[in-house]
Amino acid sequence: MTIQTTDPTRKLMRSRSDSWLGGVCGGLARRFGIDATLVRVLFVLSILLPGPQVLLYLVLWLIIPREPVPGTVAPIAYPPAV
Repeated sequence: MTIQTTDPTRKLMRSRSDSWLGGVCGGLARRFGIDATLVRVLFVLSILLPGPQVLLYLVLWLIIPREPVPGTVAPIAYPPAV
């Protein structure tokens, strides 16, 4: 019997189905179990404050992996050779 320690639906990935620009807000909403519209509204409101919000969004767009296409098999991640 195998015990799964992580829920694959709760893994942080950019959303394909709930994406407006890069899928970052949709992915964050899915990961934390909140409405994607709320995440988008909070992000837009945060742009009114001083800070690097747009730069942060772009960095997250680059480092968060894209959700796989439904029906495809994810590549096997082999452990590094020792």
